[in-house]
Amino acid sequence: MADETKLLTVSNVAKSFGSVVALRSADLTVSPGECHALLGANGAGKSTLVKILTGVIGMDAGDVTIVGQPGAPASPLDAYARGLAPVFQDPALVPDLTVRQNLTLTQTDLENVRQQLELLGLSGLDLDERVKDIPLPFLRMIDLARALSYSPKILVLDEITAALPPDLTTKVFAVVDQQKASGGSVLFISHRLDEVIEHSDMCTILRDGRAVDSFIPREGGQDRIVQAMLGESGLSIKAASGRVGHGNANLTPRLDVKDLAVGKILAHISFQVYPGEVLGIVALEGQGQDLLFDALSGGRRPDAGSIYVNGKVMKARHPIDAIQRGVVLVPADRVLALLPQRSIRENIAQPLYRRIRNWGPFSTTKEATLVDAAIDRLSIDARAARARDLSGGNQQKLTIAKWLASGFSTLLLFDPTRGIDIGTKHQIYELINEVAADGNTVVMFTSELQEVQLVCDRVIVIYQGLVVGELAPDVGEEALLNAMYGTIAGKNGATANDEQRTVS
Repeated sequence: MADETKLLTVSNVAKSFGSVVALRSADLTVSPGECHALLGANGAGKSTLVKILTGVIGMDAGDVTIVGQPGAPASPLDAYARGLAPVFQDPALVPDLTVRQNLTLTQTDLENVRQQLELLGLSGLDLDERVKDIPLPFLRMIDLARALSYSPKILVLDEITAALPPDLTTKVFAVVDQQKASGGSVLFISHRLDEVIEHSDMCTILRDGRAVDSFIPREGGQDRIVQAMLGESGLSIKAASGRVGHGNANLTPRLDVKDLAVGKILAHISFQVYPGEVLGIVALEGQGQDLLFDALSGGRRPDAGSIYVNGKVMKARHPIDAIQRGVVLVPADRVLALLPQRSIRENIAQPLYRRIRNWGPFSTTKEATLVDAAIDRLSIDARAARARDLSGGNQQKLTIAKWLASGFSTLLLFDPTRGIDIGTKHQIYELINEVAADGNTVVMFTSELQEVQLVCDRVIVIYQGLVVGELAPDVGEEALLNAMYGTIAGKNGATANDEQRTVS
C-alpha cells in the first residue's frame, strides 16, 4: 500500500536496455515540503529513473506512486496531469521553432508561462525568437517557467544549475524554496555537491542501478556522498591541488589572439597562451565567451583582429581549417560533437580519416590501437551499442577521446565538466594536466569557478566582450565573481590590475 504522507514513492524499480541493465532495484520516497536530491555517478541510473517518472519510457518491474496515484505515467502529458513536471538538463524544445511555437506544440498555456517568467524576473525574453538563437541558460529558465505553469506538486530539476551564472542560479533556488513552502516537493539532480548540501533536505544515492544510501546531506557531508556514489573507488578520489604550470614563455606562443572582434558582443580580445599552459576563461552568461570559442575553433570568422597559431596567422573558414592546424574543440553541447547513432569506436576513429589526402586503404590495426588506447585512457564504458546510449559522463569522455586518438596541439574546452559526476570530473582534471605536461596548450572556459585553481595556470575574465582582468588561479571565487560582474576586486581589497599576472 502506498504511503499517503509521501508525494512520490518508488519501490524496486528495474529497467534494462537489451543486455545493459540501467536500473536493478531503485527505491525513493519524497515528502511534501522537501527538496530531495537524487545522486549518483554517471551511469548509476538517475536519468533512467527520471525518464520513468516523467513518462518518457516504461519500467520492467517495480512500483511507482505519484501524488497518491499508483503506477508510472504512461506519457509526459500523463505525468503533468498527475502533478509531476520536469526540467531536463537539455531543454525539451525544438531548435528551429520559436519559443511560442514550442509552447503551442506542447499545449502549454502561454499566459501562465509569461506570468512565471515575470516572477523569475525574466519578462524581457522574446518568445518569438527561435530556440537555437537563445543562450542555453535562458532556455533552461524558459523550460523552468513552462514546468511551473502547470503548478506541479513535484518539480523535477535535472542538472538545471549546470552552466547557469550565479544570478540565474539564485532564482532557481528561490523557486525551490517557494515550492517547498507551498507544500510541494522538488526532486533535485545535481553533481554540484555544495548545492546539494546547502539546499537539499534529504538525498538518495544510486550506484549500479540500486539505491545504496539515503540521509540528510548536511549531516552526511561530501565525504559520505562521494563514498556512497563511488563505493570503494571513492576512497581514491581526493581534492586536487593547484597544478604546477609547464608553460614556457620563452617559446613562440602556441595561440596568440590580437584585437579579436566577433559579432555584436566580443570586441578587442587579446591574449597569448604558450605550449604546456592551461588558460582558464570565466564570464557570466552572454559576455561573448561562446563567440570567442567559435572563432578559435574555426566555426565563425572574426569581424576584426587575428589569430596566430605557432606564430602564423590562422585564416579558418571552417572548423577543418583549425583542426588541420592542431586546434580542436570540445563544445558545451556534447551531442554536437558526436555521431549519436554510430558506435563508440566509430566516433573515436572518425577524426583519423581527415588526414587522408587521397582515397585509399587505412590501417585497421593502427586504428584499433589508437581507439583502444583512448578508451583505456579515459575508462570509457564501451558496452553500449551507440554513442547516444552512453551516460552523460561517458559521452563527454567520448568527445575528448576522439581527439586523443587523432592528436592535437591546442585543446579548446567549453565547460567540459558540466553535468558530470565527481569521479569523471577528476579524470578530466588529470587528463588536462597530462596533455599540458606533454607540451600541448589548453584553453578552458568553465562555469565551475573552483576548477580554476585545480587545473589552470592563469585565468582571464571577460565582461561585456572585453578582457577585464588576468588573475592568478588561486585568487579565490570572490575575486573572480567580482571581476565577472565588472567590479574587479581581488584578495585583500586589491584590484585585478594589482594582481594581474603576465607570462614573461
